[in-house]
Amino acid sequence: MSELSSGRRLDALGRTGLDAASDAMFDRFAEMVRTVLNVPVSLVSLVTADRQIFPGACGLADPWAQDRETPLSHSFCQHVVASASPLVVVDARKDPRVQDNLAIEDLGVIGYAGMPLTDAEGQVLGSLCAIDQVPRDWTERELSLLRDLAAACSDSLRLRIASHDVAASFARSRLLLSAASALAATTTLDDVATTVHELVTTMLDPAYVGISELAPGREVVLASAQYLPSHLGERWSRYSEDVRTPSALAASTGEVVLLPDLAAVAARTPDALSTFHELGWQAAASWPLPGPRGPIGSLTFVWKRPFDLNADQQAMLGALAGYVAHAVTRAGVLDDRRTAAATMQKALLTPLPRCEPVQMAARYAPAHHENHVGGDWYDAIAFDGGRLALVIGDVVGHSVEAAATMSQYRSTLRTLIVDRQESPSWVLRRLERTGMALGTSGLATVLLAYLDPAPTGGYDLTWSNAGHPPPTHVSSGTARMLSGTDPLIGLGRDLARRDHSARLPAGSRLLLHTDGLVESRTMPVDLGLERLGEMLTRHVDTPLEELADLLIETAVAQGHDDVALLLVATPDT
Repeated sequence: MSELSSGRRLDALGRTGLDAASDAMFDRFAEMVRTVLNVPVSLVSLVTADRQIFPGACGLADPWAQDRETPLSHSFCQHVVASASPLVVVDARKDPRVQDNLAIEDLGVIGYAGMPLTDAEGQVLGSLCAIDQVPRDWTERELSLLRDLAAACSDSLRLRIASHDVAASFARSRLLLSAASALAATTTLDDVATTVHELVTTMLDPAYVGISELAPGREVVLASAQYLPSHLGERWSRYSEDVRTPSALAASTGEVVLLPDLAAVAARTPDALSTFHELGWQAAASWPLPGPRGPIGSLTFVWKRPFDLNADQQAMLGALAGYVAHAVTRAGVLDDRRTAAATMQKALLTPLPRCEPVQMAARYAPAHHENHVGGDWYDAIAFDGGRLALVIGDVVGHSVEAAATMSQYRSTLRTLIVDRQESPSWVLRRLERTGMALGTSGLATVLLAYLDPAPTGGYDLTWSNAGHPPPTHVSSGTARMLSGTDPLIGLGRDLARRDHSARLPAGSRLLLHTDGLVESRTMPVDLGLERLGEMLTRHVDTPLEELADLLIETAVAQGHDDVALLLVATPDT
């Protein structure tokens, strides 16, 4: 009986809020039927696709009185729904319409009279029925009374549905307001997919919410694969728009695709049918995501039951699709921006030069902010004779603008280092003068050091520090900070700057780093420097590359700032 599985009828049943449990109002209707018609059993029976439930019942024996439901094999009321007309049975054992029904034996149903219970659209949701356990010739007066009680009972069902619809309308408005706010805060496609899934799950109870993009080359790219089994996520990760799925059909045509049952899925989107069967899905709806030059993708919902969306639900999901389209577009722009910025940052951090027998390792990690770039940098330049120039710097800020300022300072400083063999302090003074003359704005901390082989063994380190965290020297199992600092770059044209020097014995290690390595929201710099020293002494035998990884992983786990570091190891002899 296809009428039983109608999506709109089942939706109306769901909106009554009734289930296989006693309801005081409908129990009273059942009691009135039993009293007025003088029958042993009376029921308010609502018929679903696979069972009948009794929110109102009088006279039922156990276990039926406890269960408040039966399978359709025991249902006379399903015939009322299927025919949309009353069913009157004098003796069920002799009536070809119901003589094979198991309710005759199990519930003692012999005489039966059932009147349709309808919603405001005239859909039959169930039956108000009177049951006798002996043959019964129903009089016209009895049937008229039952018909009047069924009309009143239908009014009560309609009131339940109307109350549900008012509450649902308020919930939809609240959902759209929440969607506007929540989606405005998303920055990636994963964020968008997660947010939409969380928004609609409690309201429409979909089994799956899918977001797809229409990529160049007219391919559909799935952005919500994390909510599918892995093999299906991989299968549908990217496919041609000619493949007939709800998502592809909506994205390619720009039209809303409503598939209330499996028959509609098979007819319009047969390429998706095997996935529906595998996951137990039975219905779907897909909205195109509007863009300035046509659809940019689709928003798809699926259910594990037939589901025929009403006009209000369609309007709500259409509005939600508009919000999602804006969020997807913004996420794409931000992703392009992040990619371009990260590419620029990577290009600015050139590979370290080979400078045997000295070893070096460097790392950079951006803070967890939108652009994934910032003003931190490291640099090293090798000269003839074994001299090595080492640089660590940090422009204030975490934006693309900070990265651009960093690139200006870095390029200028590289030129000045190579141009003349001056002391570090004079190079930094010239950097400041040059920056001001060329209009480079922005405060920066910079440490410039020269590492030279010492004639008597070991290495000589000479450095100047413009407001930067001090470097750390590790030798013979002891870590010490190399103190001495001057004002930041960008504060004045001719500020005095000093040089400092130290002898690094053979087998020394030197760490230059930005403040992100030792500072976090929960840890002051002094404590961070102390812990850094302890960590360096614990790992004096750890290979340089492994130590660099360990330092950067620790910083990223506990910090919120960009981190750059440069590790240098002098030979043992």
